[in-house]
Amino acid sequence: MSLDADAVKKIAYLARLKIDEADVPGYVNNLSNIIDLVEQMSAVDTEGVLPMSHPMDAVQRLREDKVTETNQREIFQAIAPKTEDGLYLVPQVIE
Repeated sequence: MSLDADAVKKIAYLARLKIDEADVPGYVNNLSNIIDLVEQMSAVDTEGVLPMSHPMDAVQRLREDKVTETNQREIFQAIAPKTEDGLYLVPQVIE
């Protein structure tokens, strides 16, 4: 599938992008190539292939789950407009 200049202009309008008229042919070519690549990838049989979160099977390094700050709830709630039973009270938004 290839795009034409009118399609690129319409896409640019919908995305609220300003494209100079001289640049439109380049966008037509580049976007058409991207669409062709997506069509080629869609044609690949992926039956039985498990999804991956990372192509390198990397494991995320996690920090130790420990408390690093002191509890300052009373200090913060003392300056809040309204609190009750340790909770912040806010105006009702939805009826």
